[in-house]
Amino acid sequence: MTAKLDYTWNLREVMATRGMFNTTDIRPLLAERDVPLSPTQIWRLVTEKPERLNLKVLVALMDILDCRMDDLIEPVVTPATRKKKAVGETTKPSSGSAPGVGDFRPKRARITDR
Repeated sequence: MTAKLDYTWNLREVMATRGMFNTTDIRPLLAERDVPLSPTQIWRLVTEKPERLNLKVLVALMDILDCRMDDLIEPVVTPATRKKKAVGETTKPSSGSAPGVGDFRPKRARITDR
């Protein structure tokens, strides 16, 4: 079982601690740093958790808000959940050992030439 990696995006909270309560507060400051974002892009950046983030935007935000990357992005690890077995499904023992012992076989990486 591997943990599921996720993160919390804290831009709105960091902005609030700096007295910025509207998405329009940050737009001219980004433009000064040659990061021209539309009002819609800024609204999404502030109100939603971004899946992709341009590093120039991230560095500009850290400069504007005088903060570090870990103030804006907080890693969160959640334990992975095991799949529930269907009714009647059993674990097949391998080579005479107890069920569940030695059953794990990692998948091999497939390397292909492009």
